[in-house]
Parts: sequence; structure tokens; C-alpha cells
Amino acid sequence: MTLDAIGRERDDSDLRAGTEPRTVDTPGGGGSLRRSFRDNGLSIVVVVAFLLIWLVGQTIAGQRTYNAQRRADEQEQVTFGRYLTTAHFGEATFENWESEFLQMGMYVVLTVKLRQRGSAESKPLDEAASQDSDPREHRHDPDAPWPVRRGGWWLAIYRNSLSLAFLALFLASFVLHAATGSRVFNAERASAGSFDHVTTWTYLLRSQFWFESLQNWQSEFLAVSAIVILTIFLRQHGSSESKPVHASHADTGT
Repeated sequence: MTLDAIGRERDDSDLRAGTEPRTVDTPGGGGSLRRSFRDNGLSIVVVVAFLLIWLVGQTIAGQRTYNAQRRADEQEQVTFGRYLTTAHFGEATFENWESEFLQMGMYVVLTVKLRQRGSAESKPLDEAASQDSDPREHRHDPDAPWPVRRGGWWLAIYRNSLSLAFLALFLASFVLHAATGSRVFNAERASAGSFDHVTTWTYLLRSQFWFESLQNWQSEFLAVSAIVILTIFLRQHGSSESKPVHASHADTGT
């Protein structure tokens, strides 16, 4: 019997049983690729978009800007590969990552206790949320993650692992922003004829560092407040970030 015949036979039996037809993988692997994209399409698309914008868009534009500054200072031009090791590239990158990880980490923590009536981004106001269930009651679930089944301090860490991960990523980006920012600051002072350099830690005390950080932090919290408030009244059909189109403005949660 051919693969097509097998597939048709399985589809007919599934339909008779009232279930969805199953996909038969072909030797070429087309079915597996489609299933992988179906299961992971959101992360694949956003990661690819991130890499294209960062490594292609930002980096090429940044290299040209950096080389324009070096031409004005009568300095040697840098290649694309060398530009990736410069403080100019590092500061632009980590300055933005820092604000993103702060925003997401704070949002995760704030949504533990705080609510917003009508927002798709809030837990329900007057009913229990599955996120609040005691994980110790699920330690015998066969599909529960290993730390839940193990319990103890493994569970204590795991139950806060998302916010801890964002905190670690924020702190790493914050320090790298300061380190690369101080190198840029010193290079600018050197080109102006000043050799009074600052260290990474003294650069943290300068208003320039906090101006760079806070201008990004405020934009991130503006974006978060926009989605929290706009999802009260506005809808996007089919999106997990929106309430159903027919839902009342007062309905809270997705």
C-alpha cells in the first residue's frame, strides 16, 4: 500500500471516530517541518525578526555611522566583523536590552498581585486563577516539570524562575551597558583632547548614563501601559493577547 493510500485510510478512520485527521510524515520530512513550524511558529518568527533587525539593520546602520565619525576624526575605517567588537555597537545593544528585560521582569512581578478590570493582560478580579494554584498539590502529575515533582528548594527557585531570569538578564545588560558606555565616553573625551578617563563604576554616577537608561525605560513602561489599557476596549480577532471580539469591556483576562 502506498503512503498516500495509508494517509487516506487513516484520515477516513479518524473522521469516522470524530477526531482530527492525522498528518502522515513523508520520507522528505515535509510533514515534520510543517508540524515544527505550527508548534513553534511564534518563537521562530520573532527570533528571526530580532536577528534580522539587530544583526542586519542595526549593525549595518551602526557601522556606517561609526565609520562616518571615524572619517571625521581622520581615523581608520572598521570592517563589519570588527565593528561587532566595538563599544559603539555594545552600548547601543545593551542600552536597549537593559530596558526590555527590566520592563518584562517588572511586568511579570506586578501581575502577581495587581489587577486591571477589563484588561486582557490581567488575571480575573473575583475568581481563582490557575497561576495561583499551589504547585505542591501537583507534584504527582506525570507531566509536571521536574522541579515540581522534586519539591524543596528546587521548587522554591522554579516557582519564581521567570522573574529571576529577567532580573539576571537585566543586571547583565545593565553592567554591560555601563562598561561599553564608559568606553565610548572615554573615546569621545580622548578625541576632544582630554585624557581624564572614567571607570565603569564612576560612569554609573554620571547623568549621561542615566539619561541613556531612563529614556529607554520610560518608553518600555509606556508600551506596557498601552497594551494593558487598550485591551480593555480594543480587540484583535484570533490573538491570544486580546479578549474575544464579542467580550464585554468589563470582562477581565483572556
